[in-house]
Amino acid sequence: MRFAISTDGEFVSVHFGRCPSFTIIDLEENVIVHTEILDNPGHHPEFLPEFLRQKGVNCIICGGAGERALSLLKNNGINIIIGIHGKISDIIDKLVKGELQQGKSLCEPGAGKNYGIPKTVCEHEGGE
Repeated sequence: MRFAISTDGEFVSVHFGRCPSFTIIDLEENVIVHTEILDNPGHHPEFLPEFLRQKGVNCIICGGAGERALSLLKNNGINIIIGIHGKISDIIDKLVKGELQQGKSLCEPGAGKNYGIPKTVCEHEGGE
């Protein structure tokens, strides 16, 4: 199974769509067989879920995401585990051990870190 973890440095990013990069993990029988870092190609509605689907991602792990992003990911056959925070290495360890549990979304409309992208109106109000 291929996972994409929204990444900000060594930590899980709070916001799926605006994370600087994704840590890609291929997991087979609870063993990591491949890892890589992909730069986020851009925060555009409908683009990112399709991009990740084309990269073979089966599941997103993130702090939070807007309702539209969640719907688009689901429509692309991608599962979502939200409410995750902490160091990427710790999250991967929990994932391998089968201990990673979903929580409440950490992303609130208007409260996301914008990573240098101008953000005057939160896209969540009208969709991701």
